[in-house]
Amino acid sequence: MHYVYILHSDKDNGLYIGQTDNLKRRLGEHKTGSVVSTKNRLPVTLIFYEAFLIKDDAIAREEYLKSGYGRAQLKNVLKNIFAKFDIK
Repeated sequence: MHYVYILHSDKDNGLYIGQTDNLKRRLGEHKTGSVVSTKNRLPVTLIFYEAFLIKDDAIAREEYLKSGYGRAQLKNVLKNIFAKFDIK
């Protein structure tokens, strides 16, 4: 299985979008500060993930969610989460 996931940073109120083949391990790496792109943004909270059978599909979804259209879709789909965390 391959996963696309979204983390929310409590420190800067921003989002991090990534993909992995082992979600539990990767979340542990983020939470312990082992990931360069999030280590200065801790603590982070998992707010969303999707599972894919094929890695290329997960990579394509990650790239889409990082685009302007993808961010707009996230705002629409996760509107209650965005409201809870006051994400703009």
